[in-house]
This record gives sequence, structure tokens and C-alpha cells, in this order.
Amino acid sequence: SLLTQLQDTYSKSSIACLTGEELGNFIQTLDTTENDREADPCWQVKWQLGKLIKKMMSRSYEENISAVNAERALAFPGTNEQPQTSSIYRIAAHLTGSSNKKNSLSPRIDSTPRRGRGQKINSWESSHKGHSFLYNVELRNGELVVPKTGFYYIYSQTYFRFRENEHEDSGLLAQIRNPKQLVQYVYKLTNYPEPILLMKSARTSCWSRKAEYGLHSIYQGGVFQLKRDDRIFVSVSNGDIVDMDREASFFGAFMIS
Repeated sequence: SLLTQLQDTYSKSSIACLTGEELGNFIQTLDTTENDREADPCWQVKWQLGKLIKKMMSRSYEENISAVNAERALAFPGTNEQPQTSSIYRIAAHLTGSSNKKNSLSPRIDSTPRRGRGQKINSWESSHKGHSFLYNVELRNGELVVPKTGFYYIYSQTYFRFRENEHEDSGLLAQIRNPKQLVQYVYKLTNYPEPILLMKSARTSCWSRKAEYGLHSIYQGGVFQLKRDDRIFVSVSNGDIVDMDREASFFGAFMIS
């Protein structure tokens, strides 16, 4: 029919518009003069297709740029920060127990100035042995020094272990066997004269004479706002039965904002 012939002629002429020249050429000539448009019977086909291709190319470019920016934001927190300056925002430390137990705990003195209750753990393993590390944090005398004001997650675990020794002093054994509170304290030091208690966790335990040994771990953690140059440390009760095994006794913190 006549309608079929017209449709076939239109289809062939549309295809001819695209096969007569390179794709890039007709995209570049979209902004020709009005006279050129009227003189070219294929102009509408070229114009519509060219606009569609430009739109698709622009959308693809924007999506790629967004993906690159998202990756940079994850790798380097902060919108305008360079990689070499953003590392200061990655603040973390994980300290593990030290095998040198004699030097690990402070003397058994309660409520002394700048120490708080219990026995402070002075010596943590921080020299990248095992799982320990310091990242943009300094360790001084068992205290983590806060390098930047912000919110930090602080955590600690203490491992209490009592094994009866036939040569042990009978008075000490009797004292340990009696019901005792096993306590872990986490303090912060500021300009204030006394340490400020952040967390404590405790359990009352009594080991039987028939038991070969007694074991107990205390873990605690929480989010706190700390200021630059604040220091945090851990104290324990009953330091005589603290086991500084590096997988069982540890202390750490990391900045979250």
C-alpha cells in the first residue's frame, strides 16, 4: 500500500542519514546555521540522535566522577584534605599484656594522688609484637596520651588467674580464697588533681580448696569525649593474680569522630 511504501522510504532515508558520514562528525555539526538545517533533509534525524548521544555521554561522565569522589571520601576522610594530612584522623592503639609482670604493676597503694584506686598497669607491650600497635598515639608510663580532642571508644580486658602453690604463703592463700572483688578500673588524667574514673567492672569470686586453679576475665568498653593531652590508663585490684597473657589482658582506644 501507499502507507507501507512511505514508511519504507522514510526508514531507508533515516538509515542513509547515519551511513553517509562518521558518528563524531555529525555530533560536532549539531550547532550549524538555520539555512544549513533547512537545506539538509536528514537534519532532524541527526539532531535528535546527536542530542541523545550527548546526554548519555554526559550522564556516564557524571556517574564516573561520583564513583571516584566516593572512593576518595572513603580513603581520605574530609572533603578537601590531601592523603598526607588525613592520616592524623586515624587514631588507634591496641596494647597487650607484657611478660615482665614484675614491672607491669604499680605498688599496692590505694587512693594515692594521680593514681586512683587499685594497682595501675604500668607496662604494656606496644612494640608491634603479637597484636599490639600504636597509630598516632603516644604511650607514657602505661598511659595513652590523647593527640586530638574528640569522641573515643575505650576498651580493656583483664585476666585474673589463681593457681594454688604448695609453697605459697598460707596467709596469702587464705586471703585469696576468701570472697574477693575482682575489679578493673579505667581512668583518665586531666589538669584536675585527681584521676577521673571512666569505667569500672567487678565480680565477687571465691575459689575452693579443691579447685586446682581459678580463672576469670573482665571486659568493658565505652565511648567518651576526651580532650587533647588527656591520658587514660587501667588499674586492677588483686594484682597478685593478674595474668598478663597478651591474648587475654589488653587495653586500647580509637577515635570515632
